[in-house]
Amino acid sequence: MARTYSVFISHSWDHVEDLKGLRNLLERRGYFHVEFKEASPEEPINSEDSAYIRRRLKEKISNSDIVLGIAGVYASHSDWMEWELDTAIAEDVPIVGVIPRGQLYVSSVVSSRAEECVRWNTESIVNAIRAHAK
Repeated sequence: MARTYSVFISHSWDHVEDLKGLRNLLERRGYFHVEFKEASPEEPINSEDSAYIRRRLKEKISNSDIVLGIAGVYASHSDWMEWELDTAIAEDVPIVGVIPRGQLYVSSVVSSRAEECVRWNTESIVNAIRAHAK
């Protein structure tokens, strides 16, 4: 039986198309099974209470096999992404940075915390997940 990987994607809400694109990329990959743990516009954490949101996100991160950090430059300006990645480190969940298509620069917030950063390529991302997931 093929393994199902629990993946938390750290992303910026202002760039939700990158999240959707990365999810699609992984879901379309034959013989690779993934379940997503992050909050998204389709599955939000409906609260204004940041402490509650942090508790819920920490639970999702802790229950993930790996965190994928979308490493666009905008990640360097997202307090939430930085918190999610630091939480992954504290919870011993490995991080892989994924560099969006066409990006020349990579966020140091992601690259400094990631086991490795890979380009926006299905095989590279899948191989990194397999190599680093707990």
